[in-house]
This record gives sequence, C-alpha cells and structure tokens, in this order.
Amino acid sequence: MTDQPVPPTVQGLVPILATPFHPDGSLDLPSLRRLTEFQLASGVDGVAVLGMASEAFALTSAERREVTTTVADVVGGHAPLVVGVAATSTVTAVEQTTEAAAAGADAVMVLPPFMVPPSPAQLPAFYSAVAAVGPEVMVQDAPGATGVAMSPQQIAELGALAGVTSVKVEAPPTAPKVAAVVDRISDPGFVVLGGQNAQFLLDELAAGAVGSMPACEIPDLLAPVFTDWRAGRYDDARARFDLLLPLLVYGLQSGIAWAVHKEVLVRRRLIDHPTVRVPARDLDDRARSGLTAILDRLDLPAGTTPLTGIR
Repeated sequence: MTDQPVPPTVQGLVPILATPFHPDGSLDLPSLRRLTEFQLASGVDGVAVLGMASEAFALTSAERREVTTTVADVVGGHAPLVVGVAATSTVTAVEQTTEAAAAGADAVMVLPPFMVPPSPAQLPAFYSAVAAVGPEVMVQDAPGATGVAMSPQQIAELGALAGVTSVKVEAPPTAPKVAAVVDRISDPGFVVLGGQNAQFLLDELAAGAVGSMPACEIPDLLAPVFTDWRAGRYDDARARFDLLLPLLVYGLQSGIAWAVHKEVLVRRRLIDHPTVRVPARDLDDRARSGLTAILDRLDLPAGTTPLTGIR
C-alpha cells in the first residue's frame, strides 16, 4: 500500500488575532484570551498571531513570547497555531522560529528578509534554514509590505523544500497569482492560502486556494461562507460574502487598518480597548462614522456569542 501524503496543517479559515492593549499601551492578556476563545467558538480551522494584523511590528521580543504562550494555552491543541516571523536575516528568522516553536507554534508564517532583498539563490537557503527548526513553514508572499517579489515559479520551488508546506499569497491581483502557483505545484503537501483580509476570498478559492487568513473580528460570519463553499452552495456563499465585503475592504486602509479591526472588536465586546501603538493611527471622527455606517447595514450585534448558526 502506498503511503498517502500528510496534508499541510494550515488550511481553511485561520484568522490573524489582533493584539489588545490597555489604554496605557500595555498588553491586555484577558482580552486576548477572550478573543481567542471566540475564534474557537466560531468554528475556525486555526488561529494566527504576530502577523501584520497583530501589530507585531510594535511588539518587544518578550511580548511576542507572552502573546504566543497565552494563545497557545487557550487553543490547547484544539486548532493549529500559526506564529508570524518577520525577521530581516536568516539568523534572526531562525531565532524567532525557535522561540515560536518553544511557545507552542504548529506552523510559522515567514516573510522573506526585506531590509536587504535576497537574491533568488538566497531565498531557498533562507527558507530551508527556517524549516530546519521544526514547525511547518508558510511562505508569506507580501511584496507590498516587503518589496520582495516572488514569481509563481519561485514559490512553487520553495514549496518543494522539506518542511515548507504552504504559501499565503498577498500579491495583488491575488486570484490570478493563486492560480499560477497552483498550476506549478508538483508536491501535494504544499498548498496555497489567500490574504489581504479575504477581500477576494471566493475568487481565491475558485483559483485553487485551500483557505484564507483574514483579520479576526468576524470569524463567525466568515465560517459559514467556507461551509457553503465546501458544500458546493456557491450562490449562498456569494450572498453571505457580498454582505461582508464592505467591512473587509474598510479594514485594509493604510495606517488605520489596526484601529478599524479593534473598533469592531470593542463594539462586539471581544476586547476592552481600541488602543493601537505608533506608527498605527487612531480613527478620526470621519473614519469612525464611515465604519459605523457599514456596521449598521451589516447589523452586527454586540456580544460574544458567535453567529455561525444564523442563516
């Protein structure tokens, strides 16, 4: 009998958790625990920390560890935990990955080094070194943030490396790139997920993506979209998704994206404060009014009861 390949750990709906802060800027771990519990109750397929939506760029090394261990404790092995790695060299990426593994990570989502853009020959060596630490490695293809462009062929070649099991495509237009990478994959143990706050979720799934990693304020509303899609109820998935799209797009605005996510989370009583750290910016009155108009049309209730069962 031929052994079947083990499917990659990270698939489906894997929200990236915000990092809650108190008004004085310190970590709000009770809110983080509550937020994590809500993701699990909403039927997600995994949770992620220390991604771009987590304000990881503003966290100290000690805070990174504290966030990861807190979420790992809540998850308790009931869902995969993905930890972001955004280092600027191989040695620092290995260090962050080692710390993530010690804190309970099942997989790491790894940006390419970006302070000094790597050569095409250096990329495989970089990801191989990170993968040697242990957790599964997701390549994060985000040229808008890093300035490092990876072609579909390069990504597929990275997917052939031992321990590299997925890629998160965030290079717009995402759906065509998802399709181009899927067409070049030769290893069934390597899969593609979408990013960009799931704004092109259904197009990415149609192109061959196996999941998405949006922000974390509406997992209970996105989970039924995945359920309908997997069941072949494509019109129902589209109807649900179309209602969510204005909020998803609103949460992609440069500078205020983190404040948008946290404002929604506060209104849903999932975290206590909308505090963000510089250089992220607070919402002004105009932005808050625009967000309120979207939420009013969405009729998004406050409270911490997931809406997964509502049709």
